[in-house]
Amino acid sequence: MTADQRREQILDAATSAFAEHGYAGTTTDEVARAAGVSQPYVVRLFGSKHDLFAAVFERIGNEIIASFEQVPGGPDAARDLGEVYVRLLSDRDKLRVLMHGFVAGADPTFGSQARRTLVRAFEIFQELTGQDDEGARDFVAAGMLINVLLAAEAPEHAAEPGVGDLLVCAVGADAAAALIAAGA
Repeated sequence: MTADQRREQILDAATSAFAEHGYAGTTTDEVARAAGVSQPYVVRLFGSKHDLFAAVFERIGNEIIASFEQVPGGPDAARDLGEVYVRLLSDRDKLRVLMHGFVAGADPTFGSQARRTLVRAFEIFQELTGQDDEGARDFVAAGMLINVLLAAEAPEHAAEPGVGDLLVCAVGADAAAALIAAGA
């Protein structure tokens, strides 16, 4: 395995560990065991748990932005951006790490990355759709609502009073049906 492949393997294992236990509840030793490497190797590559989480959080933010940048501009761009985002966050590990990073945003490193991702999503929405600040704000706000609904396992509890309706309102009927089917 190349060094880059090993790094990606560790980042994958760290994503799962941080998703499961959060930043505070995850150790570099747990990540190392999950990746099949030694704890000193993880520390040698990333420096610290803080730096490892920062790398995982940045990787997810970069994936979101790169995916948004692939959407063609035009009249369907708003819908396409929303569909891309829902599809990305259907990976619950990425979703949970994203939420942990936003919650840990008081940390200067994590907060900076969260702001960069949110601002770039705002800018891309405007560039691709031609909509104003309010339209872009609504897109980012809807994205955050989607994060919260998925983190709260709304698709798995769509039969509870009001949950399914809120899910449909947040992502649309087709995406809600797909999320509900995937969560069932």
